[in-house]
Amino acid sequence: MSLDRFTYQGAIRDFQQARFQAALRHVLARLTRTSDELLSYDQVAEQLRLSARSDRGVQAIPVAAIVGSVGRAADFTREFLPRRADDMQRWARVRNAYINPQGSGLPPIEVYQVGEVYFVLDGNHRVSVARREGATYIDAHVIEIQTSVPLTPDVTPDDLICKAELAEFLQDTGLDQARFGFDFQVNLCGQYPKLREQIAVHQILARRAAGRDVALREAAADWLAKDYAPFVRAMREQDLLRWFPDHTETDVYLWVTEHQHQLQEELGWSVRPDAALTDLAARSNLRARQSAPDAWREQRLTDRYLDHLFMDVLVPLNNAPETWTALEQAILLAQKENASLHGLHVVRAQGDKTSAAAQALAARFQERCARAQVACDVAIEAGNVTNKIRERTLLADLVVLNLAHPPGGGLTALTSRWRSLVQNAVRPILAVPHPSPMQRALLIFDASPKARQALFVAAYLGEMWKTALTVLTVENSSRHAAVLDEARAYLELHEVDADYIGAAASGEIFLETVGERGLDVLLIANDSASPWQQVRGSNVINFLLRQAPCPLLIC
Repeated sequence: MSLDRFTYQGAIRDFQQARFQAALRHVLARLTRTSDELLSYDQVAEQLRLSARSDRGVQAIPVAAIVGSVGRAADFTREFLPRRADDMQRWARVRNAYINPQGSGLPPIEVYQVGEVYFVLDGNHRVSVARREGATYIDAHVIEIQTSVPLTPDVTPDDLICKAELAEFLQDTGLDQARFGFDFQVNLCGQYPKLREQIAVHQILARRAAGRDVALREAAADWLAKDYAPFVRAMREQDLLRWFPDHTETDVYLWVTEHQHQLQEELGWSVRPDAALTDLAARSNLRARQSAPDAWREQRLTDRYLDHLFMDVLVPLNNAPETWTALEQAILLAQKENASLHGLHVVRAQGDKTSAAAQALAARFQERCARAQVACDVAIEAGNVTNKIRERTLLADLVVLNLAHPPGGGLTALTSRWRSLVQNAVRPILAVPHPSPMQRALLIFDASPKARQALFVAAYLGEMWKTALTVLTVENSSRHAAVLDEARAYLELHEVDADYIGAAASGEIFLETVGERGLDVLLIANDSASPWQQVRGSNVINFLLRQAPCPLLIC
């Protein structure tokens, strides 16, 4: 028997083994409910609306990236194992030529390239043999097909359903032409109608504003610029996708915007997407660090330069005269920050929500905000006041509270509503005994993580509000020099001038400094005094809440 004849017989046996493996893989695929099918180029081209093409010449391509065929997808498995018995002789001849090349050997195959994958136009048997022989690359004449939908070698027939929806969405909205680095991929099919609904809302609003018909593509560009792009860019800056490893950016965007709408219906507030994301993460326990002292500061670092720091302000309301004092302070702040005020009135029972007194309180709040030309909304809820305030804190940037009932001394400090609010706060609290322009601030700084948040807010006030700063560091601390240097370096970095003084850690001294220097706001970190310290009266926050003559900003 000649060598060619011997090799040919070996090729026949290899073909039979390959067909057996193909049959076995098909059974396993049925059992595991996965696909062993090659992708059909004709089906992909129709679903992804492929058209434009360009010749890329002959080049070596990865064998593993060949995922489909043009016209012969049913003849081979996804791994290019042969299925048809009548292919035996041709397959064996190709293998014989592959092992014993004559002259220049086998010619390059011909493929269509779509994204990162390839479809065999001519040379299916050559690919089958090459994979059988463990080849990594194969020479191919490549014709590239332009697509706006990314395809990778792990794409499956089921994936094509989502890919087809994406291709249709991109083409219809015109976002395939101007995506600016966004791919809009989703993991679950049927999501693109939700994006279309959001774009339709933009189309309606734009039509009303312009007094003319607005095309879908124009509305899509507006939606991309105003809604989708800012959210995704912020998510990338904070590297939030690492907390959602099984989701795409568009998955998270849809998840958050749906939660945002649910919150707005539930709370009666307008809720920013980033606030909805924070609330969603907290509810899902995906980011335990949301409650860490630095979490709010980290989230707002970019906003201090791109926008305002306090964009949403929570204002609890009741019938005490001090409520309107606190509201006056909140309005002053909102006018400086272009912020929205969110009023919250908590009643005892569900039936009280529609009472004349509750409705009158809400109307008075809205009328006062309207007169000051400040955006606002108001919610009336039944339940425990402290719990309801805490529930909404994550959705705000600041809580403005009146000092109608400051914490008392001794055992009464433990039952004070203030103790629960302050000790569990994840956002700054502005306690207001009297309204203030907040133009001369005293910052108490000890370099603790919470004090650094107070320093962050102080630097913002100094930069944006031109608030004059006095920084008081604890003089009897062994680290006094290092603490002072840290505060000075941070403020100088932000080009904020300040006066620096040292003093003992005493509420009385803090108030003396406020009085002597004519200061009108005091910034302090939320201390962590134990219940025993609070009973003994050594909690500085409680003392200042009872005695402070100016607003107290607790971080």
